[in-house]
Amino acid sequence: MRTLFLCLTLPGLLPCGLQAADSDLATMREKAVRFLRLTQNTDGSWTEDRMVGVTGLVTTSLLRSGLPAKNPLVAAGLENLLSHHQADGGFYAEGSLHRNYETCITVLALSAANNGGQYDEHIKKAQGFLKGLQWDEGEGIESSDPAFGGGGYGSHQRPDLSNTQFMLEALKKSGMKKDDPAMQRVLVFLSRTQNLEGLGNDTVFAGKIGDGGFYYTPAAGGDSKAGVTENGGLRSYGSMTYAGLKSLIYAGLDKKDKRVQAATDWIRKNYTLAENPGMGRQGLYYYFHTFAKTMDVIDEDSFQDAAGNTHDWRAELVERLAGLQQPNGKWTNPADRWYEGDPNLVTAYCLMALSYCE
Repeated sequence: MRTLFLCLTLPGLLPCGLQAADSDLATMREKAVRFLRLTQNTDGSWTEDRMVGVTGLVTTSLLRSGLPAKNPLVAAGLENLLSHHQADGGFYAEGSLHRNYETCITVLALSAANNGGQYDEHIKKAQGFLKGLQWDEGEGIESSDPAFGGGGYGSHQRPDLSNTQFMLEALKKSGMKKDDPAMQRVLVFLSRTQNLEGLGNDTVFAGKIGDGGFYYTPAAGGDSKAGVTENGGLRSYGSMTYAGLKSLIYAGLDKKDKRVQAATDWIRKNYTLAENPGMGRQGLYYYFHTFAKTMDVIDEDSFQDAAGNTHDWRAELVERLAGLQQPNGKWTNPADRWYEGDPNLVTAYCLMALSYCE
């Protein structure tokens, strides 16, 4: 990893002129893995056995950090995930309200560890389960419904972009092609979750803001975690816009598509690692993870913002996370929303973000 010097004043970054020795990627990763080794439970889970999503994210982050599936830490995590495989094909704890999310995360972990095809059958069954959760005619709704094509936390729960992006990624990683009807239904939902009029967006929110960004959901009356404008528009914000852009590309759109261009323009205007744009510190580490994955997908090593400044986004992200990592190797968010007070979850987000920075 290149040696960097900073002249930035973002919260958590090193002072101007101080050599960023701690930004060495291998050192950061080693410290984080050491922390997660200490926090793994005897049953192979992290945080709690019923928190299948956390265990799945940590296991995936370790695999993406170079640990092999046979490593005892990873192997125990995988075994715990397999213990939650249900008869319907999903992976979740009994009574869970997050069945879609937990199954998607588990599919990502199993796909990352599936070098010999040993998890093919588990993944196939999970794919069928996820397709069954998608909001479509089978849920008794028409294609004109803003919920159509999306995924929620579980059956009959309102679909949202966060769950939908994980569902789409899990379907893609499990081998589903972009011309599959399920993928095309997702694209319908994505188009309606973007602040962009036309191109499939026929919701009442379509032209109220028009900045090309994404919000949480157009379903059930619509919702943005960043709030509502005076004219009733749903405000775009960082984590959902990066999730939306990545998902548009996963669904088969290219850079020439106006939806992709509009979302990219929003990111250029709002490029920052100081916060989750529109949300401040809330969901900050989810944002870092989604930021890294999306920037990798759009395949631009240097990213130019709307002011004409060129960013080595990988170097900037490594520096940002180096300044936020705690001495024992963990990361955590004082703004404890969406479980970001859990250091296991947040450390997993950071390891996954760093895996795109090599």
